[in-house]
Amino acid sequence: MAIKKENGLSDYELQRQEKIARNKELLQQLQLDAQQAGVGPKARPKATSTAGQKRKRPVEKKIKEEDQGPRRTSARLQGIMADSEVAHQKAEKEAEAVAEQQKIKRQRVSDDINLVDAIVNNNKTWDKSGNWLTNFGPAQPGERTFTAQHVKDTSDKELRALRERMSSLQLWEGAEPNRIKVTPERIYAMGFHPTEEKALVFAGDKLGNLGLFDASQKIKIEQAEEDDDQDEDEFEPAITHFKVHTRTISAFHFNPHDETSLLSCSYDSSIRKLDLQKGTAIEVYAPLDKSADEPLSGVEISRSDPNMLHFSTLDGRFGIHDLRTPNGETAEMLQLSEKKIGGFSLHPAQPHIVATASLDRTLKIWDLRKISGKGANREPVLVGEHESKLSVSHAAFNSAGQVATASYDDTIKIHTIPQIAKAGGTADVDPTTIIPHNNQTGRWVTILRAQWQMQPKDGIQRFVIGNMNRFVDVYTSKGQQLAQLGGDGITAVPAVTMFHPRCDWIAAGTASGKLCLWT
Repeated sequence: MAIKKENGLSDYELQRQEKIARNKELLQQLQLDAQQAGVGPKARPKATSTAGQKRKRPVEKKIKEEDQGPRRTSARLQGIMADSEVAHQKAEKEAEAVAEQQKIKRQRVSDDINLVDAIVNNNKTWDKSGNWLTNFGPAQPGERTFTAQHVKDTSDKELRALRERMSSLQLWEGAEPNRIKVTPERIYAMGFHPTEEKALVFAGDKLGNLGLFDASQKIKIEQAEEDDDQDEDEFEPAITHFKVHTRTISAFHFNPHDETSLLSCSYDSSIRKLDLQKGTAIEVYAPLDKSADEPLSGVEISRSDPNMLHFSTLDGRFGIHDLRTPNGETAEMLQLSEKKIGGFSLHPAQPHIVATASLDRTLKIWDLRKISGKGANREPVLVGEHESKLSVSHAAFNSAGQVATASYDDTIKIHTIPQIAKAGGTADVDPTTIIPHNNQTGRWVTILRAQWQMQPKDGIQRFVIGNMNRFVDVYTSKGQQLAQLGGDGITAVPAVTMFHPRCDWIAAGTASGKLCLWT
């Protein structure tokens, strides 16, 4: 297409006008070819006559609320040629819009957030009523959930008498708990010597220190009070510390065949026997390789065989060691779980039955008489199993053959085991009792575990467990709460608890290494 030369236009301007005209003609021809080939935008059809026809009422469509962020649009349908300057500019603008949208999503929100508005995955079934936040919110230090009024309102005379007796337990009168620092660091394990002559408490902390507290020293306090020169406020309880492990002491166990022997297992991969008469701590088990990292989580000796030592590890294994062999030789090492075993317990009447609690959310019951498989695949027969919603922290048998577990699903469950000992195959060990209980310890509080009184004099099975409101709770095997013990001077959660085997004495340890003792 020729451009007429007009007055005042330079040769460069004429060439530019001709180039624009040629591009325009080429674009029109391309659009025409595209329409003929059926790939271009089609012409809008003419409206047809609708006379005499009934119009349908338009259906109101629900508009789905979506993110109104930047969207990509078709350049071809807009008549923009590929690789043209206009296409490049359009792509740059879209990229900038997407980047700005992502920047807004990542920006920190400083305002308060309503959880109803913060639900992800469009889960509209959640509300504040009837959900976990209603049952167990943040801990409320000092707020009781079981009071003297509950005891007073008890209609069952026997239950009321038991509640009155357990609720009447008092803190050791010698000093407040915040002055009884039984270990230098956080307490992970507690042990109660079986003697009934005095309360003798052992505690293990995260650095391998063992603390020993003798409650009979209160006699000395009474003598000191008679001395005018002695200021009662200056009294410091006598506590003995021993460094018996290099890492966390995870569990204690008094030898049922020798009450002068206390077994302790640790994250340093070893088990030691503290001989209270000889004053020695002997290593009875450890891997042959001193550099091996095999943290232990539990330890027990069979009630039927004083030489058979059982232990569990944080990598899901269960060990059986004969104490008559060198400490590095293990008779059996069985892989019972792919994840951490938080604790285990042997059946008191049938020591071949063992209960394990694991991070894989299961309570499992095993029969050690039937071990099959070869090498790393050897394992006992699984005779019972129960799966929780979240990880199971610990499993403990009582003298009646019941198992108590504490789980992060905020429940304490009581399972009755005897009937599965003779049953074939794997049975579902459904709990006979479920107790709602706040078990959300978090990072700085030791995991809560239910600990039975193994030989109650009145025959009523009961256990103790820590309370996040800075109390300890006492329950029966039927789920009846007997007491909620507290007192002045408890400045942290008494998370690690222990019942004396026969006497109604309860000990509890805190994250600050302090001891609470009720007698």
